[in-house]
Amino acid sequence: MSDEPIDEASEEYEVPFRVELNYAGWRLDRYLAEKIRRLSRTKVQEIIKTHLVHDEPRTLKASTQVWPGLEFRLRRRRDPEPDGPRDFGVVYEDEDLLVVDKPAGLAIHPSARYYLNTLTTLLRERQPEGEKWDIAHRLDRETSGIVVCGKRPEVSRKLKMAFERAGTIRKEYLAIVHGWPAADREIDLPLALLDHPLRVKMGVVPEPEGKPSLTGMKVEGRFRVEGLPWRGPELALVRCFPRTGRQHQIRVHLAAVGHPIVGDKIYGPSDRYFADFADGVLADEARAELVLPRHALHAAAITLPHPRDGRALRVEAPLPADMAALANGIRNEAGNPAA
Repeated sequence: MSDEPIDEASEEYEVPFRVELNYAGWRLDRYLAEKIRRLSRTKVQEIIKTHLVHDEPRTLKASTQVWPGLEFRLRRRRDPEPDGPRDFGVVYEDEDLLVVDKPAGLAIHPSARYYLNTLTTLLRERQPEGEKWDIAHRLDRETSGIVVCGKRPEVSRKLKMAFERAGTIRKEYLAIVHGWPAADREIDLPLALLDHPLRVKMGVVPEPEGKPSLTGMKVEGRFRVEGLPWRGPELALVRCFPRTGRQHQIRVHLAAVGHPIVGDKIYGPSDRYFADFADGVLADEARAELVLPRHALHAAAITLPHPRDGRALRVEAPLPADMAALANGIRNEAGNPAA
């Protein structure tokens, strides 16, 4: 299934498929149900009848046995784009760099679901003539905080290369988690993408299938919020230092050591909440368990070599209002204000 951005101006778009070797002989409806796991077999069969586009003269039906290299497309009509923020803060800017403070809920790149309310689109709208602002790395839609952009292609290339070299960029995240971690620690657990209906879910998997993954964690403060229906009133603010860059690394590592991030719809109370939220059917009970409408993870600081002269540049973004309100009045175990 293609991950390429779609034409933002069109009301319809097509998603291309090309059958891989290991699916030879599968029924077409079974193949699509495997590729789009959130859909029932009945819904897949309906889509095949009404939305499948195939350029060859042979008709494709639900019962058709697919073969390697078979190509077809699913024609989709866009649902109305969900409301979302269309602004961002700027925490650092010079003639080469723009470092923005992305709000939670703003997607980085266009997709089938988000195509106007994205940071890519906003940067394109605001860049001055003669500049081409380009994002150098990724941040999950619900994660707030620092995103580094280059203002010209040659700067963006240097930035992207720096992000790809292990140890070159130092990142710090703040998270609000359930429970009170006993002490600062290094979380050293290998991670891999799971064979799971949620095709983005990661998990702790022994090596060699799991890739080495390391996250430093420092406890900033512990506090209580009475009346929480899941895991009790104890919450903590922690600062995380990802030493490696696996997908969802901080979220998975914190959940694996018993301290899932508040608001996490995949690694929190139930991974069912992720699909329910996407379908617009998240129950009030689920919202209460999640506490916040997004996961409480914020890209708080970054240190990188400046692409012009290599000097170390450190940039920070303040804790956003929703996380700050939840953590208001943090006290450590001794009852004193947290550092």
